[in-house]
Amino acid sequence: MNIEEILDVMDELLDRSWSLPLSGGRCVVDAEKIRDLVDEIRLNLPAEIKQAKGIVSDRTEILSDAKKEAEQTIRKAEERARLLVAQEEITKAAQARASEMISRAQLKSREIRHAAQEFSDSCLQRTEEVIMKSLTEVKATRQAFRNAVSK
Repeated sequence: MNIEEILDVMDELLDRSWSLPLSGGRCVVDAEKIRDLVDEIRLNLPAEIKQAKGIVSDRTEILSDAKKEAEQTIRKAEERARLLVAQEEITKAAQARASEMISRAQLKSREIRHAAQEFSDSCLQRTEEVIMKSLTEVKATRQAFRNAVSK
């Protein structure tokens, strides 16, 4: 029997005991039976205390394991957050660098286009000058040819 069952038996013995008249609720019980039950409680008490200590120990171990697991989960979450922040910073830096490179490329493109236009204009101007000079020479030669034919 466990302690609760023994206490239930003792309670039953008290309920079935004789009440003494004019004694203020005192009763007659079998002292030998009560002593046997008290001895049994004393024998069972260490076992139940051990069991309770085991339960407390198990509880402590479970709580300790849960705490360790929670701390590990928190560490993993913090590390993941750090990685995400680092990746975001890398992404932002890469985007900023890409934007800067695009701006430089666009500026360089405008400069090259402007230089190409100036070069083309210069070439066309020289070509025009050569053609004009050649045209003037052709006209002069033609005039000289006409003058020579008309004499």
